[in-house]
Amino acid sequence: MILVIVVAVLALLAGLAANRFLRPRLLSEDDDTGMAVKDLVGPLLTLTVLLLAFVLVTANGSYGKAEVASRGEARAVDQLVEAAEYAPAAQKAAIQADAVCYARAVRTQEWPAMADGNGSAAPSVWSTDLRRVFREVEGKPVFGMLVAADNKRSEEREERLTQATASIPSAILWFLLATLVITVMALGICLPRRNNRGQVATLVVITALLTTTLCIIRDVDRPFGGIINVEPGAITEVERQATRDFLTHHTAADLPCDDQGNRRAA
Repeated sequence: MILVIVVAVLALLAGLAANRFLRPRLLSEDDDTGMAVKDLVGPLLTLTVLLLAFVLVTANGSYGKAEVASRGEARAVDQLVEAAEYAPAAQKAAIQADAVCYARAVRTQEWPAMADGNGSAAPSVWSTDLRRVFREVEGKPVFGMLVAADNKRSEEREERLTQATASIPSAILWFLLATLVITVMALGICLPRRNNRGQVATLVVITALLTTTLCIIRDVDRPFGGIINVEPGAITEVERQATRDFLTHHTAADLPCDDQGNRRAA
């Protein structure tokens, strides 16, 4: 970073020195002629737009990964429930119950926590209990299916939690905001002082578009906490199906957790 700053400062000093000493020899123009402020605003606006576009693509990629991970986790939980059909009756009931409780804990506790970039310990209670049940069927054909599905669930959950944190550092967002302010101010300086209604209206539109883009970047960079957020629809649907399968042969009172995914008191 220091090298970049030093090179940039040296380039600026070299440019000013060239303007001072080389310009009279290379150009026959008067010293008062040259690029006006408005000539420099165009490249500045282009730079601002390119920066916003690049960061928007990065934020959108993080949002997409969060959505894919959420759906992948839900599919893995659903596979656990389906694989449990091949397990003995006692283990089948335990796995389906743990799957219901896990989905509830994710939906009601971990999802709201991810709005602030955090996770929750509640789902881990049931993933640990799932592995305990798996040991009871070790050596049986269903064991490999259950372990594979649970490993997939664990990987997708880890990816979901990773994407819950902001992928764009705050320093970059502040830099983009500063660039936006400088660009808008420079455009404002270049406007004519009279008969400028059309130019002022255009400046307002440009400012609104740049501001909206920056707001979208900030919102999309928080996949679980912004206006454009990833909803827990997939895990909710899996919870509904797993609950339906469990209640086919059991009652709601047989579930080891409450509606929030917390373990019931003994």
